Amino acid sequence: MPDTTGPAPSALELQAVVKRYGAGLTEVRALTDVSIRVEPGELVAIMGPSGCGKSSMLHLAGALEDPDAGHVLVGGRDLSTLSAAGRASLRRTDVGFVFQRLNLVPSLTAMENVMLPLELEGVPIREARERARAALVAVDIVEQLDRFPDDFSGGQQQRIAVARAVVGTRKLILADEPTGALDTMTGDAVIELMAGLPASTGAAVVLVTHEPRYAAWADRVIFMRDGRIVDEASVAPSAYATATPAGAFG
Repeated sequence: MPDTTGPAPSALELQAVVKRYGAGLTEVRALTDVSIRVEPGELVAIMGPSGCGKSSMLHLAGALEDPDAGHVLVGGRDLSTLSAAGRASLRRTDVGFVFQRLNLVPSLTAMENVMLPLELEGVPIREARERARAALVAVDIVEQLDRFPDDFSGGQQQRIAVARAVVGTRKLILADEPTGALDTMTGDAVIELMAGLPASTGAAVVLVTHEPRYAAWADRVIFMRDGRIVDEASVAPSAYATATPAGAFG
């Protein structure tokens, strides 16, 4: 019988990935031979100057775009083997997104925004509501869940977006500059919340940031330049000393 006791697959793996945009004289190579592994329960920060390929990496990891060469695996599944429907299902069930532009649906309430991915997957409304409520409570949104996004502060909206990203059993959370539109105190609190996800949910988190103080929450920091990984470093536990205390949401 085959051996099924081997190690669990990585939450995310990029194998010699190349990504290009345009063609001929206008071609831009966003990623060149990029290889990384992110394990379940790990928080990895990606840093580098604008245009270095950070966001392109997340788009590939979330099955929003295809690489021109190499392979992208999520939970051991090669995304190139999935149909369009399979990729959409992966994004609804296994991969959560948190972006600087929150992409909350303005015509849906906070509760409805968080319920949406569950309902699209066919979860019964009552169960979806219960799971959405639990996710919102986890991010300290406990009242007025029937209000619309514009009725909440920027920090509250970002926490709603985090709740939508983690609702259900997400195994991989992709966050692209999630604090860019927030004030310092609220941004600190959102990062603290996201840093707690690996321990509380077992999910892996990949955080793109230009702020060293936010990268200090990570287990590892990967540095990119001109579409390549140029360095990698583990973060010393002492880095957590500059973190914002729990409960400091604005």
